[in-house]
Amino acid sequence: MKVTEINIYPVKSLGGISLEECAVEKRGFQFDRRWMLTDKNGEFFTQREFPKMATLSIEIKDDSLQISDLKNEHIGVPFEFEKNQTQKVTVWNSICDAFVLPEKINEWLSDVLKTECQLVYMPDESEREINKFFNRDNEIVSFADGYPFLLIGENSLNDLNEKLETKLLMNRFRPNIVIDGAQAFAEDRWKKIQIGDIVFRSTKPCARCVMTTVEQNSGEFDGKEPLKTLAKYRMAKDVFPNEFESLDLNANAVLFGQNLVAENFGGKIKIGDEVKIIS
Repeated sequence: MKVTEINIYPVKSLGGISLEECAVEKRGFQFDRRWMLTDKNGEFFTQREFPKMATLSIEIKDDSLQISDLKNEHIGVPFEFEKNQTQKVTVWNSICDAFVLPEKINEWLSDVLKTECQLVYMPDESEREINKFFNRDNEIVSFADGYPFLLIGENSLNDLNEKLETKLLMNRFRPNIVIDGAQAFAEDRWKKIQIGDIVFRSTKPCARCVMTTVEQNSGEFDGKEPLKTLAKYRMAKDVFPNEFESLDLNANAVLFGQNLVAENFGGKIKIGDEVKIIS
């Protein structure tokens, strides 16, 4: 089994970046979801409410992020900025501290998305813990929905696409790590794996939502797939009939992909790295 994709999403719910290699940090991959859009009260934005967010692409420059829209108009988000405005921000049931980016950036993003919003950054000092149900050692996460890494096997998508009239790309599911060489949905049962020098522990399968119905290139909702088909054979009560409660899953949750936590940091993983099953 080999790694075939490494993806990061610097701004939560905006476009992703595919990399040849990436450093593994305690919160996840370097740069992954360290920025997020919120309203003025700090409530987070995602493609669930604003599907057009998918069309904003990201580039990492030496000293900044560059966010571009479909017209190729762009704005820079400097890594160093006047950190004089802090705010409590909310991601699902967790609240943490963040810095608000300068107003010029927020005005540009509000204009593009046609709704008032602000960009916030998670500093190193702000620690957002993962679900206590799976937290073993004060493990933390960025602005990702719940866990530092999401892994999906290529054959899991192949299995789904065999059941769909219109085949989907992997980007619908926004994984951090994609692997080839495993049977479809083998990742469901992995407890611990090693990629390069990094050991990853599984937490829980990823429960999917309406965001998977957003066509990532157009930024528009695209019908009921893949949720309609996945619900026929990938509900938690069907995949884990005796375990879904111990995995902190709703019986009707639709599962696709596996959430991971890294047990060691500082190294990198890269395309082509072997994936070893430890348990």
